[in-house]
Amino acid sequence: MVRELRSEEFPLADEVWRDYHGMTADPAHDRVFAVFAGGRIVSLARCRRHPDGSMEVDGVFTPEIYRGRGYARKVVRALVVACHNDDLYMYAVESLTALYAEFGFVSIPERDLPPPIRERYTWAAGNMEGAEVRPMRRRAGL
Repeated sequence: MVRELRSEEFPLADEVWRDYHGMTADPAHDRVFAVFAGGRIVSLARCRRHPDGSMEVDGVFTPEIYRGRGYARKVVRALVVACHNDDLYMYAVESLTALYAEFGFVSIPERDLPPPIRERYTWAAGNMEGAEVRPMRRRAGL
């Protein structure tokens, strides 16, 4: 089953994300999507609305024991369908750019990211190759 989490379920996502950069979900700004198997979350994706209105996709994560079963595709598909009214931006892990391209994400210059999203990677000082991430955008629409 794939669905958007209710805000009271966000602690379940936080528990799965604990080993993934210590991410947490904020009901005031986030939409979180999950794949469930056997009653447990096996894959997650988050879409965060920044103060300027831009939408950032991040937190796409499948614990290692559940990888290779297509769960990430399912959760990204659910997020894209639910959030299709907005342009979506991300810093994609380089090795996963082909996955995101399946959903209409295209590589863009870092300068084309909205400032609140771009600011998250100021530590990379423009060295996206060294950070092993690629800025991407998906235009609104289905």
